[in-house]
Amino acid sequence: MGLEAIELGVPVKVGSHTFEAEEIIRFAEKYDPQPFHVDEAAARASHFGALCASGWHTCSVWMRLTITNTRKNGGFSGISPGTKAIRWMKPVYVGDTLEFFNEVTSKREMKTRPGWALIEVFSHADNQNGVRVFEMESTVLVPIA
Repeated sequence: MGLEAIELGVPVKVGSHTFEAEEIIRFAEKYDPQPFHVDEAAARASHFGALCASGWHTCSVWMRLTITNTRKNGGFSGISPGTKAIRWMKPVYVGDTLEFFNEVTSKREMKTRPGWALIEVFSHADNQNGVRVFEMESTVLVPIA
């Protein structure tokens, strides 16, 4: 894919996902075993008031949907040298359905690596009520030759 094929400022929906209790607990038991992610009674007693997904779970779902969408529809895929910011603005509760989006905000060819470009991506997810729950700003190295 050439650099000209990467559109700027166009949010692309990469997919949606509904978070269920069993999945939230299973992920958290392995990767983020805080009480409000693994125990419904403890979650009710917490500042969240109910079982909610780990932010890392939300990020993992975003990654899976991004890769699945790229493989299915084409698009950029590359190597990420890092993320500038991740924000989890609202909890993701059992039964919430999130829609995930990626938007390229800048792109440039790399002078030190011919055939590669750096793209900046703003990603976000909104719940079924249109409330923004997740944002991320990241950089991706993509082959363009």
